[in-house]
Amino acid sequence: MEFKRFADIKRLEFIIKALKEQLPGDAEILDVGCGNGVISRAMGDRGFHVRGIDVSEKAIEKARALNTNPNVIFEVKSAEELVASGHKYHAIICSEVLEHLREPGSLLKVLYQCLSDKGVLIVTVPNGKGPREVLVTRPVIALEKKNSWSWRFVKRIKRTFGYKGTTVQSDADELTHIQFFTKKSLEKLASDNKFKITQFAKTNFIDDVFPFSLLTRKSKALQKFDGAVADKLPIALTGGFISVWQKNTH
Repeated sequence: MEFKRFADIKRLEFIIKALKEQLPGDAEILDVGCGNGVISRAMGDRGFHVRGIDVSEKAIEKARALNTNPNVIFEVKSAEELVASGHKYHAIICSEVLEHLREPGSLLKVLYQCLSDKGVLIVTVPNGKGPREVLVTRPVIALEKKNSWSWRFVKRIKRTFGYKGTTVQSDADELTHIQFFTKKSLEKLASDNKFKITQFAKTNFIDDVFPFSLLTRKSKALQKFDGAVADKLPIALTGGFISVWQKNTH
């Protein structure tokens, strides 16, 4: 298991379970914005045929270096470039991608064309009004825009505690969040682009919110407890949404 954080493992296990329940074992899957290819390789280990694409050459280079599955390939390519081939996939994964896009609807229109009519699209995004986005991500983005002494101080503190700005999932240079989704706005985005969300799940609560993260990053038990708490709380308090989408074909 390449993922170490419980929230990441929980997200991956949800994706694998959803695919196994709804797809044939040799299904063809497109992983859009695959980053370092962690999810692609995990799906490949389960027998799925996976194409992972990303516009970051750095991320794809790492994904290829770590790949040992003949049924998984990685390409530096945008989703728009795939439409011309006319190929349809049984499933498409779009994990931790939409929050980085200025126009997420443009990508979803492309994914609609690439997905078979009975296929599934699995989307994961941070909860834009969840604990981490409200208490960490938004304040840090605001400081970065000001580029003042306070931002330089925060960067120094982050380096001191080992926060590098990249993730296990992606080494891409630009990982800034632009979109901040709620459950309602995500459902509207789906509907506006001819999808319907058939399932929602939660990730974590505050295990990645500083200063709690200083403790939880060293304890898998605390991370699991945090995930269990998230499952009991209203979905508005989760750190992230995991969702299954299907095409509206009528």
